[in-house]
Amino acid sequence: MSEAPPQMPKAYYQYLHELQSIDFVLCELTLYLDTHPEDEQALAQFTQFQKRKHNLMTQFEAAFGPLYEFGVSPISGGKWAWSQTPWPWQV
Repeated sequence: MSEAPPQMPKAYYQYLHELQSIDFVLCELTLYLDTHPEDEQALAQFTQFQKRKHNLMTQFEAAFGPLYEFGVSPISGGKWAWSQTPWPWQV
């Protein structure tokens, strides 16, 4: 029998929900910009959401540990923390 996923604080799930929402917006803007590369308003929105995602990821990782691997997430406190916290798909 598999082990129940760990129960994380409410803020953990709020961060993940907002990050998923921002990823959706960035994906849609990417598809739009593929066919409308000169749309300055869409480019500004893309930049705005890209910055928001970076800030949220930084806050999330400071509080709960890495979100990604393969060189995307920083090393936390000089330690390898990737395997120490529950991975987003485990909660």
